[in-house]
Parts: sequence; C-alpha cells; structure tokens
Amino acid sequence: MTPRLRGLLITVVVALAAGFAGVGLGKLIFDRNQHQATLHEVIHRELHLTPAQTRQIENLESAFRVRREALEMEMRAANAELASAIRDEHGYGSRVSAAVERFHHAMGQLQTEMIQHVFAMREVLTPDQKEVFDNTVVSALTAETP
Repeated sequence: MTPRLRGLLITVVVALAAGFAGVGLGKLIFDRNQHQATLHEVIHRELHLTPAQTRQIENLESAFRVRREALEMEMRAANAELASAIRDEHGYGSRVSAAVERFHHAMGQLQTEMIQHVFAMREVLTPDQKEVFDNTVVSALTAETP
C-alpha cells in the first residue's frame, strides 16, 4: 500500500469516526426512532414547561435548526468536493486534503453548536427540570448502541 493511499484511508476512517460522533449527538436531540426518549421529547413531554419556557425553547430550536441545516449543507458540499478530488487526483493530493479539512471544519462546528444549543436550552429550565434534562443527556451519551 502506498503512503498516499494509506493516508487517504486513515483520513476516511477518522472522518467516519467523527461522523458517528456527530450522528450520536444528532440522535440525542432529534431521533424519534430510538427506544429511549430523545432530548426533544423529554423537553416537550416530560418537563411540563411553562408557556414562557416553551416559547424560549421553540425560539432556540428554530434558530438552531437554521444553523444546523446550513452546516449540514456545507458538509454535503465538502463531500461532493471530496468525491470530485478523489476521482481527479487518484491519491491524497492537495484537493483531497482541502476537501477533508472543509468537511472536518463544518462537522466540528456543527458539534460545537449542537452542544452550545443543549446548554442554551438547559438555561431555560428550573433546577428540577435541569436534573431530568441532565440525566437524559448523560444517559444518551453513555448508552451503548447495538
């Protein structure tokens, strides 16, 4: 195996691992197909929010949704750029490297903003609600997936 191919494979593996971490956070907040309740469901169904809290949370969710969609679009564009670069360069060249970096930057930004969003929602809650919220977050992040 050539050093360039080995480098490309390592980059792909790292990108996949980071992607899985991002998916885990996304599932924590948005996936309604999980057996345990998502953070969204806990917030809206189990925390018994006041009308004011509901408005604040909905505003936070709306703003984050726009940002999440923009960053997901950036990741898709980086993937398309990566595919084109791989097709053209046939190795770990400058275009492949740039596309990988573009993807990593967008994915890292999404993960950072998702965590900031979780903390912003937490600030809207009462101490008792925060305890349920925190337990949900910790449980989801430490649960083993099949």
